[in-house]
Amino acid sequence: MARNVEIKARVQSLDAIRRVAVTLAQGQPEIISQVDVFFVVPSGRLKLRKFADGSGELIAYDRADQAGPKQSSYAVASCADADALCDALSRALPVRGRVVKRRELFLVGRTRVHLDDVERLGTFVELEVVLRIEESSESGEREARELMRQLSIAEECLVPSAYIDLLEQL
Repeated sequence: MARNVEIKARVQSLDAIRRVAVTLAQGQPEIISQVDVFFVVPSGRLKLRKFADGSGELIAYDRADQAGPKQSSYAVASCADADALCDALSRALPVRGRVVKRRELFLVGRTRVHLDDVERLGTFVELEVVLRIEESSESGEREARELMRQLSIAEECLVPSAYIDLLEQL
């Protein structure tokens, strides 16, 4: 499985973070509309990420619910017809819920910086530091903390949970 170190932070406005991210990124951001359909599974999380063009990604992942930088292990399988896959999966697994978001994706080195506007939840920043196979999570944690500093993401803004968990708390 692939691994990364990630953080999620709730922010009042994405504007200041966007201004800094533009200066750090290798290029212009990619704007992505996503609907994540989560399924009830015995361990970890399973979601089907649906894109505006009808394609998708089935993502299985496991990550601790803690506020600071944390390791996530994941596997991704792409598909051309996300609706058909969603239909097939929902015949076998209960649907847990849906997360609808508009995402701006910036690439800063090996880190994916997501500026997310999540329906019913508000605005968030996610950092995902992609780890090499042999690399320890500690180096990814250091990198995430340095990027948090550069983007002025305060420790008290960190969120331990996935968007689906936050929606279930509403």
